[in-house]
Amino acid sequence: MFKNTFLVALIILASAETALAQQADPGKDITIPGPPVQVSEEAKRSLELTMGSQSLNAGYSNWRDVTLRGTYAQPRNVLQGEVSVTRRFDEDGAFLGVSDTYTFNDDWFGSVAVGAGDGAFYLPRYRVDAALYKKWLADRSLVTSVGVGYYNAPDGHKDRSLSLGAAYYFTSPWIVEGGVRLNRSSPGSVHTQQKYAAVTYGRDKQDLVSARYTWGGEGYLAIAANTQLVNFKSEEASVAWRHWLNSKTGLLISANRYTNPSYHRSGINVGIFHDF
Repeated sequence: MFKNTFLVALIILASAETALAQQADPGKDITIPGPPVQVSEEAKRSLELTMGSQSLNAGYSNWRDVTLRGTYAQPRNVLQGEVSVTRRFDEDGAFLGVSDTYTFNDDWFGSVAVGAGDGAFYLPRYRVDAALYKKWLADRSLVTSVGVGYYNAPDGHKDRSLSLGAAYYFTSPWIVEGGVRLNRSSPGSVHTQQKYAAVTYGRDKQDLVSARYTWGGEGYLAIAANTQLVNFKSEEASVAWRHWLNSKTGLLISANRYTNPSYHRSGINVGIFHDF
């Protein structure tokens, strides 16, 4: 069930949902990462193009983004890259990220990701993330993870995080996930905690439907060049649908709603993907 060739980094089959999460703060916290999802052995290379729009209240302008992602899988490595161009809080920005997931053996694999913004206040100056995954049980249907992250922002604040997660793959087409991220932000030594729960239903090359709910605290969130929200509660609910038109090409759509004490945000993300 969990052959090494089935592993693709950073939730490749749920990238519609991941893209949607990046709309909240691209390059910042891409929600709490879950285990990679299995894909068919044919999906060695893929490209995905998505476009999104978010509507905000409280007098904030709408957001827009376009993201291109690529994946190249080898027997033990899965390489990924993405480029995003965005406009939010009336400022344009661009984000570039790359990652590698390496399979050590049938039970262990890990990932490393780095990314950087172009100087836009809501993007990272740079960020680095790493995670280690372990498969459990006779059929390797339980996957647990531990991850660390470092985020350096243009406004001078820094985040250091520890993430713990687990996913269970049922024999029927269900996957359930849960996790927590512990974060320490500076200056001020702000300690926050975010949790998430997610469920996915479907089969590769047919349809996949995912729902995710994230809630908890955030340390810093830049809403202007010299203005940040600090130590506040937020929550986000999202759904994503990935549909294959044929064995190689498909469409994706996702929707979300995010709330914090200063504003509410809701939006939609649409895209197309192709496996080579």
